Amino acid sequence: MPRHRLALAIVALLPLLAQAGDTVPASGPDAPRPGDTAVRGAKTLATIDVVGRAEGGSADGSATVLDQSVLVSSRALTVNEALRKVPGVNVRDEEGFGLRPNIGIRGSNPTRSTKVLLLEDGLPAMYAPYGDNASYYHAPIQRYDRIEVLKGSGLLRFGPQTIAGAINYITPTPPDDPAGHVQLSAGTRGYGALHASVGGNGLLVDLGHKQGDGARDNTRLEQTDLFAKYQWQVDEHHALTFRGNALRERSEVGYSGLTDGELRNFGRGYYPFQDDLFDIRHSALSASHAWTPREGVQLLTSAYYSEFLRDWWRQSSTTSDTQCGIAFRDARYRGERVDPRGCNSAQGRLRNYYTWGVDTRFSCDSSLFGTEGRSEVGVRWHEEDQIRFQVNGTRPAARSGTFVEDNLRTAEAMAAFATTTFDVGAARITPSLRHEAIDFARRNRLAGGAAGDDTVRSTTWGLGLEWDLGAVTAYASAHEGFAPPRVEDLIAGNGTSTTVDAEKSLNLEAGLRGRWQGIDLEATVFRNAFDNQIVVGSIAGGSTPLAQGETRYAGLEFAAGLNRNALQTREGEFYANLAVTWLPTAEQHTVLRRVDNGQAANGSAAGNRLPYAPDLATTFRVGYVRGAWDGSVEVQQVGRQWADFANTRHPVANGDGQIGQLDGHAVWNATLNWEPDLRGWSAYAAVKNLADRIYIVDRTRGILLGNPRQVVVGARYGW
Repeated sequence: MPRHRLALAIVALLPLLAQAGDTVPASGPDAPRPGDTAVRGAKTLATIDVVGRAEGGSADGSATVLDQSVLVSSRALTVNEALRKVPGVNVRDEEGFGLRPNIGIRGSNPTRSTKVLLLEDGLPAMYAPYGDNASYYHAPIQRYDRIEVLKGSGLLRFGPQTIAGAINYITPTPPDDPAGHVQLSAGTRGYGALHASVGGNGLLVDLGHKQGDGARDNTRLEQTDLFAKYQWQVDEHHALTFRGNALRERSEVGYSGLTDGELRNFGRGYYPFQDDLFDIRHSALSASHAWTPREGVQLLTSAYYSEFLRDWWRQSSTTSDTQCGIAFRDARYRGERVDPRGCNSAQGRLRNYYTWGVDTRFSCDSSLFGTEGRSEVGVRWHEEDQIRFQVNGTRPAARSGTFVEDNLRTAEAMAAFATTTFDVGAARITPSLRHEAIDFARRNRLAGGAAGDDTVRSTTWGLGLEWDLGAVTAYASAHEGFAPPRVEDLIAGNGTSTTVDAEKSLNLEAGLRGRWQGIDLEATVFRNAFDNQIVVGSIAGGSTPLAQGETRYAGLEFAAGLNRNALQTREGEFYANLAVTWLPTAEQHTVLRRVDNGQAANGSAAGNRLPYAPDLATTFRVGYVRGAWDGSVEVQQVGRQWADFANTRHPVANGDGQIGQLDGHAVWNATLNWEPDLRGWSAYAAVKNLADRIYIVDRTRGILLGNPRQVVVGARYGW
């Protein structure tokens, strides 16, 4: 890994800063000792602080926090449903369980969540954030204590995706005293779920399992997740946190969507492929050490490792796939019923990802300019190995066959950042700097295969402002955003480097937040201007080749809340929450040109709207809570979207389902919670998609439809 001056400078600075905070250990009869209850209760938590305020908001960009009361009261069954409550976030359903989230922020394409940064307790949650930032799994939302969504210049403390935003999933703090709960749920479409948690003396063990039928025929989903966390306050200066999880999913689920004819003739539940199988194993370990030599000074170091093994056997990847022959494909185009078991073919797309790294950050309660404030500097070393196979079988349910791909793709990265917040009267100013140095390599391990390597270097800046105006706080931020290309985009199969560049953008935002007589209000205007945005072939219909160009996004986010504490006081009050995203601008500022030949990408034209960027998204929830009862209704609305760069309004003549406007839709949910004083017992009932609305959510690989109506009931016992 090449050495870089900025990274080395910050590495050299860390021990000097830490030495400046050295103190003489406390002594005498009243001094705390390792293992003392008082010491453990001090809770110098060894965890990375992302947003920093439970109510959201920061001096270096807009932020939102979804706490446990909101997640439980609304009975969010998936991360998709939860994140729609956050302004600026667009989430698209796929299989029906939220197991493969498709998350976009401020107009970014939601496909596989490739344009956002996903974190867990401030550490990378994805298996390849540098070399292949795609999301093919998601832990159950029930095991998280809260969810933070960060936008603005504060992203430069993390990375490498620092453009649209970051989502940080916070795991619960293990209890000191014995505590736990068991919750069982059941519902329509074969839904069944178990969530159990037990802990004490700094240890927490969490188990989640859910299974059921997906959003269409021949789809059966099953996931089990085991998570453990241990926190130990060693003494008044040192704290340790250990985390580990093992997740297994084995689902009968396909990849292709429907053609226009199949939807018209057989309805939304139709899916002919009976033998597709998605099988994954994910495991992760991390250890964090916090050294606090004196109050306001901390050195936090985290080491992490994860494995993600994914086997997806399928007979069709898109409606235009000819794996089962041209006649088979054309029959689907015409809307005829097909029998995939007459097709003696199955392809295994097998992926193994191994990721590890060390993240070190030093923080102190003073600015680099000698004024009151807070400073933080950090370094991260990170490595990824991707091993990608394709195996072609000769039976519909084949799980072995001929290897036609054996590819090793690696990423080695060194990142460094520095940020300081200083106070000037009623204003807080936060400048930031981040550097990324990344080495990519790709090797074809089949006989006669080629190999190649390339590097990406980037230094970006940010500036945040927060101004306390009394009842109202004004904030603004500006920063350069960066996102590296995938290994396969930067290095071609023949080992040569392509002309694709890293993504670069200028991101601006400004807003106001305040509280008035029990009403919380926040409004943010934003503009993201890309000098270069990469559009990969899987984000829009028509199998678009890899392309890039200039893009522009601009809009308004608005959030309002009434009686935020009603769910805690339970004194007989109405409460409400509103999240609105208005995105009038999501344009192809220049023609998006193919990397291979420089031609326009499938109808791209300057001024056209970008695919899968709805012009309006709104979530409104209103409820009433009194004593043991809490009832609410919610509507989640998404505006119209385009499926291709040409903004084609009507489906194309062949009816492959990949092209055409997606109409806007609104989905209603209702929830009733019962929490009596019965020694820990509670129960709930929820109805999702109350009106059983039929609507298209995606045409990328053919038509995918939203989840049909689902009724779920559950009971919980806690102690």
